[in-house]
Amino acid sequence: MEYLVTAEEMKRCDQTTIEKIGVPSMVLMERAALACVEELVDGSFNLENVLVVCGSGNNGGDGFAIARLLHLRGIAVCVYFAGNEASCTQETRLQKNICEKYGVIFVSKLGVGEYTSIVDAMFGVGLSRNIEGHYADVIGYMNQSEAAVLAVDIASGISADTGKVMGTAVRAIKTVTFAFKKIGHVLYPGTEYAGGVIVKDIGITVDGFGNQLPGVVSYTERDLQLLPPRFAYSNKGTYGKVLVVAGTYNMCGAAFLSAKAAYKTGAGLVRIFTEESNRTMLQTMLPEAILTTYDTCDYRHEQLEEAAEWADVIVFGPGIGKKAEKRRMLELLIKVQDKPLLIDADGLNLLAENPQPLGERKRPAVVTPHVGEMSRLCHAEKKDILDNLLQTACTYASKQRVVCVLKDARTIVSDGQKIYVNQSGNNGMAVGGSGDVLTGIIAGLMAQKMPEAQAARLGVYLHGLAGDAARDRCGTYAMLATDIIEGLQEILIRGEKEHAEI
Repeated sequence: MEYLVTAEEMKRCDQTTIEKIGVPSMVLMERAALACVEELVDGSFNLENVLVVCGSGNNGGDGFAIARLLHLRGIAVCVYFAGNEASCTQETRLQKNICEKYGVIFVSKLGVGEYTSIVDAMFGVGLSRNIEGHYADVIGYMNQSEAAVLAVDIASGISADTGKVMGTAVRAIKTVTFAFKKIGHVLYPGTEYAGGVIVKDIGITVDGFGNQLPGVVSYTERDLQLLPPRFAYSNKGTYGKVLVVAGTYNMCGAAFLSAKAAYKTGAGLVRIFTEESNRTMLQTMLPEAILTTYDTCDYRHEQLEEAAEWADVIVFGPGIGKKAEKRRMLELLIKVQDKPLLIDADGLNLLAENPQPLGERKRPAVVTPHVGEMSRLCHAEKKDILDNLLQTACTYASKQRVVCVLKDARTIVSDGQKIYVNQSGNNGMAVGGSGDVLTGIIAGLMAQKMPEAQAARLGVYLHGLAGDAARDRCGTYAMLATDIIEGLQEILIRGEKEHAEI
């Protein structure tokens, strides 16, 4: 697991490291500069002629130190000071003076096509207002240059807290940040401006947060260790029973994908509750699944009650449609309070049209809306949701007492307190059925007794990794939802190896 921090959290951690641990600010600045120089020298940068653009804050101080270190290595480097002398921090003023005394060249104008690489050290994570005027012109120059840009800590103009562009922003091919990724490195559009993000250790650790740990986390491949264990002495009942209530007349694809993904994630038994018209197709496509079918003209609640009693985990919604009897099914399942429940797709649309008291359940339901479905659930504009993904997911989860999986290019998971931001996955997964696969993965984990919030976080991460494996095998253009399921198999094999090493 890794923390994704806000500007305020990073500032607090910095101050604790300086004031309580006793590491001087100038030492941290030197280590930050060294980390950037290492990346410049060892990375894909042409250092024939380097320009370092510095601001007045400590980010600019890092830049002056970088220029000096490059100069001492015999690399041709110039500094352009874009800031204001009177606004310089104490450390930045000192670094600037040292730079000048070592004979580093300062330029007063920005040329065209002169530089092979540019270091952006103009603004750091503390930027709080839109960039305009002179600073916007400097960013325009950097973006128009053919030189490769390395951003120090964060691309100038990107909000560290939201990833939003503050008027204009530098487009870097690589960003070197310190201690922890910032939320703005990960959310869109900030992640597109960051290029590749390299996190460097400069002596700031999680101890700097004290008892107030950051509220946003993400997973790394080491978190595959969280997969539920498999036991030598076990049977299919050991790994749980999933009921997938899905599909409508002659539409069984969503039910198939969710059910197969649940099986592939490790569930012991999966039962599909669907319309009779889907029987033959599902028996052919997924013979491992147990089938319970019903005739819509003769549907009886007792059928669903019996299936729900059998299950350890219930999924409702994929491809189910919005007819009146489907709404009554949802109402019935919400009242089954003591079993994990996941509501997806049409189930969410039914919920938006007929709000149900999810907060009264003994266990939190898991809801998996994309932005359009979230808009209907919250009665909010899509733009407002996209501008506030983290807060939207967290607020909805808190008010409804659910686990919210808000699906987007960066999927957010929240239980109303903690927030998870997913970094796995790729644009090939923007294909029909991908969400049904995610539903099955989360349900499969819950069947193996994983708590709802943890199953949602790990499920989203596994889903993205499976998509990455599918991309490596068949590319992004040709990817299908079934390829993601096959990719899941590769990821879980890696997960088993992680378990073996514990």
